[in-house]
Amino acid sequence: MHPSSKRSPVSIAATVLVLVAALAAAGCSSDASDPGSLDTSSVDTSDTAATIEPSPTDPAPAAPSSTNPPSTEPAVTGDTPDDGVEGVQPQGFTTIMARVTAADGEVCEVCLWLADTEEERGRGLMGVTDLGPAGGMAFLFESPTTGAFYMFQTPTPLSIAWFAEDGPWVGSAEMEPCLDESPGRCPLYSPDGAAYTVAVEAFEGGLDDLLMVEGSVIELLAGTEQPECDTPSS
Repeated sequence: MHPSSKRSPVSIAATVLVLVAALAAAGCSSDASDPGSLDTSSVDTSDTAATIEPSPTDPAPAAPSSTNPPSTEPAVTGDTPDDGVEGVQPQGFTTIMARVTAADGEVCEVCLWLADTEEERGRGLMGVTDLGPAGGMAFLFESPTTGAFYMFQTPTPLSIAWFAEDGPWVGSAEMEPCLDESPGRCPLYSPDGAAYTVAVEAFEGGLDDLLMVEGSVIELLAGTEQPECDTPSS
């Protein structure tokens, strides 16, 4: 998750070409054929609150700004940890479609929870153990930032990938749960000083399934924001 004052606003200027995925919300496709793409400028980010991210030497904010839902299941499955306990899904977020293109041209179309306001980025995946039909959560910033994320009160291990303003991958990390009562004791995670406008958190190991690895480019599809992901028809 991203501490409330941990992440700095990232410009949504990043060309967020998001393709309306015709397949399962969190499904991927190896077909690189191009469905229509939209300019990032068409994505409404007027209500995206700018967040000030603390540096590694600054004390962590009282409440996390970016969410990092820990889990042992790949994000694309939407499964919950096999512990017999009902999973907790994100509440109060909308979803958006994203298109990820790997260096070799392979394409993955996935539905992601969307955190594009300061409050949403601060809450992120705290307490979440089930992503439902989504592949993960996308943190969208108004302008490039180098802020860090942490896992305060996030019970499941998460994988995170950061993408620069025009969509290219700039780094990733594996984040461990931090259930300490003091957020200041939680480790900080960032892309080694690289600026980014989009960060995506998935359950541990889920980034590979979403093609969110070095050399990939992400595009958020304008006009696809909705209350929840579409589920594949049976």
